[in-house]
Amino acid sequence: MMWGYGQGMGWMWLWIPLLLIGIALLVLLAVRVFGGGVRNGYGPPGPPGPGGPPPAGGSRARQILDERFARGELTADQYREQLKVLGEGP
Repeated sequence: MMWGYGQGMGWMWLWIPLLLIGIALLVLLAVRVFGGGVRNGYGPPGPPGPGGPPPAGGSRARQILDERFARGELTADQYREQLKVLGEGP
């Protein structure tokens, strides 16, 4: 007699969805690792935000100094002195 034939098949229906979910997660992981991660939005990356790397033309300290001078927080003499301290002045 085959009394135990149907006993092991009760949870078999669960394996196919779990297998498909596992494959989808592996594909998602592969895309993130080999695709450079996930960006906010679509298309090519734009200019860096406030937390991004400094622009190619100068350092972050120079950028802050320029902003302070533009806002009027520094005089022209103070600005030139700070440029010399940063090693970027005349």
